[in-house]
Amino acid sequence: MHSKIHDFVAIGIGPFNLGLACLTEPLPDLDGVFLDKAEGFNWHPGMMLDSATLQTPFLADLVTLADPTSRFSFLNYLKTTGRIYGFYIKEDFFMMRQEYNQYCQWVTAQLASLRWQRYVERVEYVAGVYSVHAVHTPSGQREVYRGRHLVLGTGTVPYLPACCHEVADRVGHASSYLADKAELQRQPSITVVGSGQSAAEIYYDLLQDIDRFGYRLNWLTRSPRFFPLEYSKLTLEMTSPEYIDYFHRLPMARRDELMQQQKGLYKGINRTLINDIYDALYNKRLQGEVDTLLLTNTALTACRYDEAAGEYRLSLHQTEQDAHFELGSGALLLATGYHYREPAFLAPVAGRIRRDARGRFDVGRNYSIDHAGSEIFVQNAELHTHGLVTPDLGMACYRNSWLIRAMTGVAHYPVERQIAFQQFAAPEALSRATERLSA
Repeated sequence: MHSKIHDFVAIGIGPFNLGLACLTEPLPDLDGVFLDKAEGFNWHPGMMLDSATLQTPFLADLVTLADPTSRFSFLNYLKTTGRIYGFYIKEDFFMMRQEYNQYCQWVTAQLASLRWQRYVERVEYVAGVYSVHAVHTPSGQREVYRGRHLVLGTGTVPYLPACCHEVADRVGHASSYLADKAELQRQPSITVVGSGQSAAEIYYDLLQDIDRFGYRLNWLTRSPRFFPLEYSKLTLEMTSPEYIDYFHRLPMARRDELMQQQKGLYKGINRTLINDIYDALYNKRLQGEVDTLLLTNTALTACRYDEAAGEYRLSLHQTEQDAHFELGSGALLLATGYHYREPAFLAPVAGRIRRDARGRFDVGRNYSIDHAGSEIFVQNAELHTHGLVTPDLGMACYRNSWLIRAMTGVAHYPVERQIAFQQFAAPEALSRATERLSA
C-alpha cells in the first residue's frame, strides 16, 4: 500500500485527464496521481488514418485555453520538436490526428504523476479517503492509491446496436478499423453503418481502393441525410459556459429530448470530407459506374451471419417509406460510435453516488457525482446533464479549471462565465412579466 494520501486519484488517462495532469503539475497545493490500464498513451489507433484531422482547432490542445503560457502547449511541442515553421506555413488550424497523438505522447513523457499498466479492481471509502485498489499488470503486484478526491476519466467504449449482439464476436467496429482493413478488403462486399465522421472517413478510405480490390461498397445511415458538422460561429456559442449553465438547469426530460435533436451539432461530418467523397465518386464514374450504394433514412433492425453463404444478412427499414428489405454483405463495419459504461470498480462506493430518475450519474454543475458534491468528479460522462460540449476537446480546459477549483477552493485558472453574444434563457424581467400575465 502507498501510505501517502494524495489530494486526488484520477482513473483513466485519455486527453481529458491528461490535460488535468498538465494543469495540476505546476500547482504546489494540489497533488494527484493518474492510473490507466494501458501501456501508454495511444488515442484511437484504429482510426489513425493518414489524412484525418481533428474537428477542433489546435488551440483546443491539453492546456492552452486554460493557460496559454503552459510548457505543455501544442505550440511549445511544435517549437521543441523543430516543426513550428512547417505548421505556420501549412496555414491550417486543424492538426492531423496522428500529430495530436504524437503531441499527447510527448506530454506524457514529461509527467511524473502518470502510472501506466494499472488495472483498477475496486474503490473503497474509509474516513474521508478513497482507496483505489489496482494491479500492476506486468508483475501482478497489487497496489493501493489513496486520495481525498476521485476523478473518473475512464472514457467511452465502442457501441454495438442491440440488433448486432448475435454477431458481436465477428462484426467489425470503427475503433479497430485499421487492424481489420486488410481482411475487410478481401471480401466481395463491405457495408459501413453510421452517419458520423468515422463512418465518412472509413467510406472514403475504402472508396480509394474499390477499383483495385473489386468489392461492392455500401454506406447506410438512419439519418435523413449525410449531415455536415455545424460549424457556424453563432452555433459554436453553444459550446460556451452560458449554454452549459442553461442546459444544466433544464428538466431532465427536456435535456434528453434536446440531446436527440442536437446530435448533428457534435456528431456531423466535416464539410470538406463530404465534398471529397462526392468528388471521388464523380471522378471514378468517369471511368465507369461505381459499385457502391449510399442509403439514408435506413435503419438496421436485425443482423445475422449466414455461414453457408459466407455473408451477413442485414434486415433494414427505410423509415420515410416504412419499407422493409434485406441486404447481403460479405463484411460489416459498425461506425456506431461510443457510449459511457459505468466502471464496475465503483460498486463498493455506489452508495456515495447521486443518481437521476433513470439511474444515470446525477452530475452537478461542478462535475461532481457524490452526495456531498465535492469528492467524486467525472470527465466525459455528463452528456445528459451538461450537453453537447461533454466530448468536445475544446471545452476540456474549461472543465478541468472547474475541477481544480472544486478540489482546491482556489481559481488557479480563471473560469470564464460569459463569452457568448447571445442569451439562451428568457430574460428574467420578461419571464416574470409573462408569469404574471398567465396567472
